[in-house]
Amino acid sequence: MKKVFIALAILSSSLTMSAQDMLSSNENNARAKSLRGALTDLRTCYDINYYHLDVKIDIDNRSVSGSNEFAFTATQDFEQLQFDLFENLKVEKVVYKGKSLPFTREFAAVFVKFPKIKKGAKDKFTVYYSGNPRVAKNAPWDGGFIFKKDKSGNPFVSVACQGLGASVWWPNKDHQSDEVDSMLISISAPKGLDCIGNGRSRGETDLNNGYIKHNWFVSNPINNYDVAFYIGKYAHWSDTYDGEDGKLSLDFYSLREDSAKARPHWDADVKPMLKSFEYWFGPYPWYKDGYKLVQAPHLGMEHQSAVAYGNQFRKGYLGNDLSGTGHGLKWDFITIHETGHEWFGNNITTKDIADMWVHEGFTTYSEALFTESTQGKKAGEDYVIGQRRNIGNKSPIIGVYNTNTEGDGDMYNKGANLIHTIRQLIDNDEKFRQILRGLNKTFYHQTVTSAQVEQYIAQQSGLKLDKVFDQYLRKAKIPTLEYKITDGNLQYRWVTDVKGFDMPLKVTLKAGQYSLIKPTNNWQTVKIDSSINSDNFSVDRNFYIDVKKAE
Repeated sequence: MKKVFIALAILSSSLTMSAQDMLSSNENNARAKSLRGALTDLRTCYDINYYHLDVKIDIDNRSVSGSNEFAFTATQDFEQLQFDLFENLKVEKVVYKGKSLPFTREFAAVFVKFPKIKKGAKDKFTVYYSGNPRVAKNAPWDGGFIFKKDKSGNPFVSVACQGLGASVWWPNKDHQSDEVDSMLISISAPKGLDCIGNGRSRGETDLNNGYIKHNWFVSNPINNYDVAFYIGKYAHWSDTYDGEDGKLSLDFYSLREDSAKARPHWDADVKPMLKSFEYWFGPYPWYKDGYKLVQAPHLGMEHQSAVAYGNQFRKGYLGNDLSGTGHGLKWDFITIHETGHEWFGNNITTKDIADMWVHEGFTTYSEALFTESTQGKKAGEDYVIGQRRNIGNKSPIIGVYNTNTEGDGDMYNKGANLIHTIRQLIDNDEKFRQILRGLNKTFYHQTVTSAQVEQYIAQQSGLKLDKVFDQYLRKAKIPTLEYKITDGNLQYRWVTDVKGFDMPLKVTLKAGQYSLIKPTNNWQTVKIDSSINSDNFSVDRNFYIDVKKAE
């Protein structure tokens, strides 16, 4: 069973593979990665303010056609810029002030020539495009469109593209560092089908050609990979939650054929989850756009204000508990995990996907915090400690910057256990909670680096954490406490890749209680109770480390 649990848990490594291995051999080279991942002057010269994505989804032909308007502010003088669109999609034209502009392509990068644009100018252009987007073979891991049918044979269509990039299906500046401030998403779908998007509905228009245009407006900043649509025959019901910032609208969309089981299943988790997450993280970040949970033709994704759900209305992860403790079978993994991303991933978004541990580590820890809120503190500890069995410690969980490369899949469970370890170092749960809330307030609707998050936690906690972060984030292995007990003395030291590692630790120096020691890379000695020996010496289980008895 362990292999099964591990296979289920390594979402991030699968996403990392999708962003690289699913690319063609031509795309998967250093130049293509640099064009996709690096912030050159051709990308930083303009700041995206608004998109209007207006596309038709032809389900029979599995194609997309339409346009995206880019409204921007020039951050410097420029005569050329880059936007992104996968090579298999055709750029029909780029229109600026009623005229077509010349453009060239290199891999998925499109370079457009402009008349000189002055710094500070607010301007816009529109890209018209068409083609057959990549179809995902195993969404959400490999990315692309998903074309399925419900049990009655009706179309059930969506998209998931985290890691791979939103330019797999629509033209945009495909870099997480620049989130658009607001966006209108217009999706034309065949008449007779429902279409749900991010944000709030701005109504529908009958195009009198067999298609209905569905308009959804996002009034908050949104990262590109969160932009999504869901096409199918849906049942819809609404509710409200009395949250920290007032009444939050709740909207639920399940396939009509699944609504009878969806309603009680979602009701069991959603309001307790929102209560827990607002307590730990602060107000839900998208009150203006509301909260939606939408059944999707894939497992799930954190699509902002329209969370994708595909866990078959089962508890746990498709009926399994990734922690092996049983606590994870008392709630729906996808509902909890993907909604946790509304705070870490959507509210706080990393500028470079190399730092995606910030998204996944904190969100994975949100599962433990929800368990703690509903089942007690020990249950929360059991849960996060149980997740350690899914950690490989073979590669760093921070990836390579400027190449669109995520870190190792351990970013989920190892990231969560790093946060849990730091909680032990803070040793004050209220202070720890205020740091989590402070992160979401300080970096509200912003893009950040791992370094900023690390510095904030260190400053607010008053702890020296630089070497702790370096060892857990930038090295493959976790710290090892090496020890030996002789003649009533405990000798101990850290064995680490990071020199000068000095993280404090709680161990049993006396029977039945933990005491704080401060190991370094050099051997130290301390007196130990005569009842403690190598067989019953232990380390507080809440610290994620290896322990080795020295010969």
